[in-house]
Amino acid sequence: MKNSNDDLSRFWLILSNAAPPIGIFLYFRHRRQYPNKAKRALVSALTGIPIAILAGYIMNTYILS
Repeated sequence: MKNSNDDLSRFWLILSNAAPPIGIFLYFRHRRQYPNKAKRALVSALTGIPIAILAGYIMNTYILS
């Protein structure tokens, strides 16, 4: 039986991707009680870091110069 509380909402998923410290915080908050929710928040946060670096490089190199 699937626990519906163990799913990360779409809002928190997008927010943890856009702001990785929020995703890392959600991971440490939910890692014991809701492991699937915590894993999804951490993966979203870790994929948000290279996306932010790449977007910052593109913005600084091509758009703002």
